[in-house]
Amino acid sequence: QVQLVESGGGLVQAGGSLRLSCAASGRTFSSYAMGWFRQTPGKEREFVAAISRSGSSTGYADSVKGRFTISRDNAKNTVYLQMNSLKPEDTAVYYCAARGDAYYGGVDFKNYDYWGQGTQATVSS
Repeated sequence: QVQLVESGGGLVQAGGSLRLSCAASGRTFSSYAMGWFRQTPGKEREFVAAISRSGSSTGYADSVKGRFTISRDNAKNTVYLQMNSLKPEDTAVYYCAARGDAYYGGVDFKNYDYWGQGTQATVSS
């Protein structure tokens, strides 16, 4: 198993940036594909970004492509989401997720096994 804890959320004006972190417990972090998802009230959980076990492959939702960057540091057991050029519609609770049975996690939240508690990011206009 792996335990995940997100941090780095907060309040920022439109056009600003936030850097989210997800700290993982355990000694097998590199065996998990990782992803970021977000959710707002009344909406389904939305894929944001994913990264493979080694970090060699990444993927992004069209809505964030070019603005967000996912990365990981396996030596630090941490995955990051750098969010630039933020828009009010980016306001959400952001969740870190881990998938253990594949090299790359993909866009479907149902394929991920472990989840953090979430961190709130609010973008004001």
